[in-house]
Amino acid sequence: MTIRYSSLKVLPCIDKACIHSLDMSLYQLSVVIEGAELYVTDEEDRMLRSLNLCQMQALLEGLSVRETVLRQESAYDEMVGQAVRHGDNAMEIPLRVA
Repeated sequence: MTIRYSSLKVLPCIDKACIHSLDMSLYQLSVVIEGAELYVTDEEDRMLRSLNLCQMQALLEGLSVRETVLRQESAYDEMVGQAVRHGDNAMEIPLRVA
């Protein structure tokens, strides 16, 4: 599911903002609202992406966000021939947004 960035500005509260680290310098944004994780899009319904973490954090300034994290999912298990995990191997690092 997705939500437009402009819709975030009118929400009273966003439970969690997740900046996904997809590659060495590619970031994508999702938000958790009432337990549902939604990926954030622009006005043309394209996923919001950035090559700069600070730029992604700046998008969250002025929004009412309870918690902001940087999330990275590791492909390490796959790279070293480990068995496929049934659980999530995501790492989340708390971030502060000014």
